[in-house]
Formats: sequence, C-alpha cells, structure tokens
Amino acid sequence: MALLHRAEIRPGKLELLAAWLPGRPWYAGPVDGEPTRVASYRFDDPAGAVGIETMLVRVGAGPVYQVPLTYRDAPLAGADEWLVGTTRHSVLGPRWVYDACGDPVYAAALAAAIGTGAGQAEEYFEVDGVREVREPSMTVAVEGGVVVPAVGEVRRVTDGEPTRIVTDAVDLVVARRLPGDGSAADGSAGTTLTGAWPGQPTLLPLARVLPH
Repeated sequence: MALLHRAEIRPGKLELLAAWLPGRPWYAGPVDGEPTRVASYRFDDPAGAVGIETMLVRVGAGPVYQVPLTYRDAPLAGADEWLVGTTRHSVLGPRWVYDACGDPVYAAALAAAIGTGAGQAEEYFEVDGVREVREPSMTVAVEGGVVVPAVGEVRRVTDGEPTRIVTDAVDLVVARRLPGDGSAADGSAGTTLTGAWPGQPTLLPLARVLPH
C-alpha cells in the first residue's frame, strides 16, 4: 500500500517535468510545452523509504509520456544524471526527485509487481487514524507468466524509447511514449505490465520483464 499525504509540493511535479522533459532523448514535444497529468500509478517500496510513482503526462496534442519517478529524502549516490529536480513537501520536507529508471529501488519494485502479478499499489490517505482509499486513476494489469527472480544490482540503463534496465537477474523494458514502438508489447518471451486510463480503454503495454 502507498500512504499519501495531503500536502503542498513546491515546485510541483509538473513544473519539474516541464523543465526536464525537453532534454530526454525520447521526448518529441515542444521545448516550452506545458505537461498535463493524464493518470498515474504507484508501487510499494518494501522498506517504506522511497516513494515510487509513475506519471503519465501529455504535452499539447502529442503522445502520452510515461515517466516513472522516485521520491527520496536524501540524494541517491551516483545518480546525478537521473535527477529530475528537488522540491519541498509540506509534510515530508525536502525531496529529491529521480527518473526512476536510474533508481535500483524502482527496478526491484517493477520486477516484483510484474512477477507477482500484483500490479499497482493501493493508495490511501490516513485521516484521524482512519484509512481513506483513493480510487486509482488508471487500470494496471499483468499479462504473461514467467518466473521473475528477485532483482539485485542494476548493471546499466539505456535511456531511449523504450528504456532498458539491465539487472543481474532480468532485463526490464519500460515504454516512454504510449503507444510505444512495440518493443514492450511482445510478451512471448516475458511478462508485460499493461495499463488503460480514461480516454484509452484498451490496455497498452507499459513495461516488460525479460529473464536472462
């Protein structure tokens, strides 16, 4: 489960993405475009230390971009190239926001979500000791059925469309533009995470896990 907080975040996530997206090799929109939120889903960090959220955003009439993010309370060593920006959370304090494809916690969570068939984490607020579940903004499902071993070390990441995360146990393929180029769609050799959202009723491939 993912515990959320009713809080102010400055600068906001979309503000960070507006400055960061134009520098990505898979971004095809205008440099001065304003991203809008389409939907999002979350995974759990078993240690409870890192927030893991995947945002789907659109710039103008362009494609939907899939942007996995991790939120940390301190910088991630050796991950400067994956830093989206820093922000201040009114409850949690300073937060370092990373492109999650460069964060080993995300790689482990994605592999676990696909391997177990769990999909996205349930999101909730806690108000006066009472849990209030937030309805998901999209549907996430898992297709296929290969055995996915636990992920340990991330060996390298190739940032592109799609982005490929090579770990010591599996390769993870993450679509950046939706619908993608098909590289994350063929589940014949692996298991695929799929998603649908308002305006997109058909499940599209979001990510795939390929055993070595």
